[in-house]
Amino acid sequence: MSISRETIWARTLALTAVGVVCFALAGCSLLGNLANNGGSTGTVSGEGTKADVFTIKVGDCLNDGSAEGDVSTVPTISCAKQHDSEVFASIKMTDSDFPGVDAEAKQATAGCTAQFSGFIGIDYSSSSLSFSYYYPTKSSWAQGDREIVCLATDPNGKTTGTLKSAKR
Repeated sequence: MSISRETIWARTLALTAVGVVCFALAGCSLLGNLANNGGSTGTVSGEGTKADVFTIKVGDCLNDGSAEGDVSTVPTISCAKQHDSEVFASIKMTDSDFPGVDAEAKQATAGCTAQFSGFIGIDYSSSSLSFSYYYPTKSSWAQGDREIVCLATDPNGKTTGTLKSAKR
């Protein structure tokens, strides 16, 4: 069975919306202190590790597909094991005032699409992979959070191994 990009996009938006609500309720965003380290591999200690949401970085693999409720940590895992997503970019927003969720979503879509090929190795429109993203909540924005975090995902389910230079 084939899943259309529209279905994938709808699911991605729904998951992102749930995530934003959860983060707003927690007063926390996954974006606080992420650094764009040029695509170097993040360091995680393996299956079952919970990382503070402000410490994940480009190259970290996550099992965050079923995250719900208040979120202050995300389950990280070695990329050599099955995982839901991999951080492929961290984008700094330049707005001085909170731009609103719709404007953030537009910036996230444009920014993640632009950064996709640099990490994955092929253009997003040619890829079988998809992406989702985390972005600041209004309350985290007030605390200085300005980062969008882009996550590569496989619409067919969990993936094994890094997606860096996967060219798929």
